[in-house]
Amino acid sequence: MTSSELWTRATADRYDAEETEMSSAAVLGPTLAFLTELAAGGRALEFAVGTGRVGVPLRESGVPVAGIELSEHMAAVLRRKIGEDRLPVAIGDMATTVVPGEFTLVYLVYNTISNLLTQDEQVECFRNAARHLTPGGRFVVELGVPPLRFLPPGQVAVPFDVSGHHLGFDTFDLVEQVLVSHHFTRDGDAGGYRRDNSRHRYAWPAELDLMARIAGLERERRVGDWDGSPFTEDSAKHISVWRKPEAAAGRA
Repeated sequence: MTSSELWTRATADRYDAEETEMSSAAVLGPTLAFLTELAAGGRALEFAVGTGRVGVPLRESGVPVAGIELSEHMAAVLRRKIGEDRLPVAIGDMATTVVPGEFTLVYLVYNTISNLLTQDEQVECFRNAARHLTPGGRFVVELGVPPLRFLPPGQVAVPFDVSGHHLGFDTFDLVEQVLVSHHFTRDGDAGGYRRDNSRHRYAWPAELDLMARIAGLERERRVGDWDGSPFTEDSAKHISVWRKPEAAAGRA
C-alpha cells in the first residue's frame, strides 16, 4: 500500500457529477487525440483510471485500454459503464501493481501522480511505467505547475476556483513539498456547503525528468496542454512524454 489517500464510496459516487467540465468534449477531444496518436495502434494502460473519465472513451474510440486503480469504490463506478472484458482493471497502487502484457502507452492524467505523497513512490511509479512499456513505448503525465510564485511572503494559500457553487484553494508545506487542496462545495439547495480536502505531493517538471532517467526513460516532448500548445514559464500545467529506448529489451 502506498501513501495515497483512498477515495470513499460517497466521493466516488459524486465524482462524475462534479467533474462535468473535465468530461466535456472540449477537454476530452484533444486528450483522446493526443493519447491515441501515442498509442500508435497498440495497447494503453492508465494508472489511477478512476471512474474511467478518459479510459472509457479512449477504449470506445478503438484503443485497447487496461487500468490500475487504488480505490475499489472508484473502480465500481467505472464498472457500471463498461465490462471487465472490454476494460480490465487491477485494484492496487500505481507504484507497484503489475498487470499482464506490455503496452505502447502508459499514462497518468489530471495530476494523479501527485496522489503519491513521497518522492520514492513517485520514482517507483516511473519505474512501474517503464516495466509495462514495450521498447519505443511512451509514458505520459499531466501535472500542474506548482503556483508558488503567487504566494506573497508569509502566505501559504493560493485560490484555484472561486465561484457561486465552489471555493477551492491550496495550502503549501514548502519543506515537505506537499500541498493540501481544500474544497467548499455548495450542497444542494439548502444553502449549506460540504468541506473536503486532499493531500498531494507536488513536483517540478525537471524533477520528473530526473525520475524518468532513473527509470531508464528519455524525455521526448513537453507541451502546455493536450492541444500541443507550447510549454512556457506562464503555463499552469504540462503534458510530458517520456520514451523507453528501442534498445531497452525486456522489462525495466
